[in-house]
Amino acid sequence: MTRLTLTEIGRHGEAIGEKEGRPVYVPYALPGEVVEAEIAGTHAQLREIVVPSPERIAAFCPHFTQCGGCQIQHWQSDAYRLWKRGLIVTALKHQGIAVEVEPLIDAQGEGRRRATLHVNKTAAGVIAGFNAARSHDIHPIDFCPILVPALASAPEIARHIGALLGDCDVAFTASETGIDVDVTTKKKATPSLAALVEAAKLARLSRNREPLVTRIAPEITAGTARIRLPAGTFLQATRAGEAALAMLVIENIGKAKAVADLFCGVGVFALRLAGKARIFAADSDRGAIAALDEATRKASGLKPVEAKARDLFREPLVSHELKAFDAVIFDPPRAGAEAQARQLAKSTVKTVVAVSCDPASFARDARILIEGGYRLTRVTPVDQFAFTAHVETVALFRR
Repeated sequence: MTRLTLTEIGRHGEAIGEKEGRPVYVPYALPGEVVEAEIAGTHAQLREIVVPSPERIAAFCPHFTQCGGCQIQHWQSDAYRLWKRGLIVTALKHQGIAVEVEPLIDAQGEGRRRATLHVNKTAAGVIAGFNAARSHDIHPIDFCPILVPALASAPEIARHIGALLGDCDVAFTASETGIDVDVTTKKKATPSLAALVEAAKLARLSRNREPLVTRIAPEITAGTARIRLPAGTFLQATRAGEAALAMLVIENIGKAKAVADLFCGVGVFALRLAGKARIFAADSDRGAIAALDEATRKASGLKPVEAKARDLFREPLVSHELKAFDAVIFDPPRAGAEAQARQLAKSTVKTVVAVSCDPASFARDARILIEGGYRLTRVTPVDQFAFTAHVETVALFRR
């Protein structure tokens, strides 16, 4: 057992101490605390808090520290918010970028509308839950307080599916028309799965992103359009998060009349912007593009929207294609949009709005744009993954 004095919180939500000149990372501890911990390499397991931080608060979830879903429920809000904003500040500094970062926007809303539960069929019965902290073992849960109320029954539904199919992953999405469920499994579907759709009043049940039973099409609203969700498609984690990101994108786009929405998904930005601008939207997910195209055709009062399936990692829009737009949005996965950023850096596009879920890849792409002649004028952090080390960023670049 080693006594450590902790000085800060790292980017993964672990408090940092020092032993023999090397950093030691302690989960569920806070800056200013003195703790007893068992050290293994650079990581430690908290055993006792000798001197607690005055900023420590009681966690609201009984699964905290056992379930790996949340890293921080034990820190006062003001300190937590400053740390999360600081993740973006630090990432930008590592790329040599000094810019004012706005205060963190709280976008937890009523909770997360998406969750994937891991299911394991054991000799003792079926368990469903999230990965345990720092482990691939499943920590079983009966409820999760950070999910929207509509998903309160998710663990029970996942166990029912596990009883029929054995080990699997069950992804839940709370759409506006009901719960959408997609099961990842090697097992074949059974007639009992169809019965579960009616019994649990699910909107749809899919297997490996292929719909099996649809009671009512899962849909969401974006602007004046209704989007019918493809099975297993990407969606922002919270409705409040989607609304906050969209609001910032619209503000930053300003009066642009021709906009490219890259890595557009099902078009939650494109369909909101199409009321005032001509839109070109691209994403590698063909199902998402088909859903966006359908939503566009059924909506009224929109300017032209062209939706194309395109792998922007391998085939980014190049400078002569970008001449058609006075503004570009890109919202890539965690890896960022390096190839597209390099093409934008060569372009004459006046306005670029970057939406990111990873501070490090965002900062790298920002440096590429700045080196290409853009000025970073606004950076706003958005917290839809509350109580974790994940943070979204919306940034405005002007040429």
